[in-house]
Amino acid sequence: MKKYSLGYSPCPNDTFIFYALVHGKIDVTGLLLEEPVLEDVEQLNSWALNGQLDITKLSFHALGHVLDEYCMLSAGSALGRGCGPLLIAGNTMDVGALSKKRIAIPGRLTTAALLLQMFLPESTRLVEMRFDHIMDAVATGHVDGGVIIHESRFTYKDHGLVCLQDLGEWWESETGMPIPLGCIAVRRSLGEERITRIDRAICDSVAFAFEHPDCCLPYIRSKSQETAPDVVQSHIHLYVNDFSKNIGDEGLAAVQLFLEKGRKAGVLPKSSQGIVSR
Repeated sequence: MKKYSLGYSPCPNDTFIFYALVHGKIDVTGLLLEEPVLEDVEQLNSWALNGQLDITKLSFHALGHVLDEYCMLSAGSALGRGCGPLLIAGNTMDVGALSKKRIAIPGRLTTAALLLQMFLPESTRLVEMRFDHIMDAVATGHVDGGVIIHESRFTYKDHGLVCLQDLGEWWESETGMPIPLGCIAVRRSLGEERITRIDRAICDSVAFAFEHPDCCLPYIRSKSQETAPDVVQSHIHLYVNDFSKNIGDEGLAAVQLFLEKGRKAGVLPKSSQGIVSR
């Protein structure tokens, strides 16, 4: 029986979601997985362009580039309200002025990067770097501003930085929709039956994590950039919610709108494929 390759990020929301699946806490009969690869989400995004993994965490921005090869699962997504990327700087300034300066982004295929392009379409001096390097780069003046994600949302003030714009709040005010951040995608070539089995397994893994959160914590903290218990818990509570159990109609509508806006902005290619496999 074929083993499926799996990749997700070491961030608390992903390790929370996948803990039960990769530690034998749920029934995965008929689903053999290789040892999971934990990488920064931008690395996973880049790999998806080459179809490297069977099952992978992706930014929704990246999903828009690979819909011909991958589809989204109903379980495991990160969507919500009040959880979007933050545009930060070393001091308070006019956001319009920042658009002409150097802004760090956590990878060109991240949802954060596309949101910035929607919010400040005139910004062209973008500097790609790992998400966990951005705060230091802003604090030291290597860049003039940055878009932060993941645990950085909870710690940027400790670095003396200020938030100029919550890009998630901007999206919500513009659309009335929750902000789609990331999803779990699978190769379409696996076929409907296998995709459904994988989706069910991830759904069960999410359910186990909600029912046994303390069981997951040692694994989560061992992989996280930030190990402070309050930061880890805040991260999970912000990014893992009912949309992670099942994206539902509202979540699907938000993703579709996000991709449509990305296409209108000239960033995402058109695709005849739907978001999900069916």
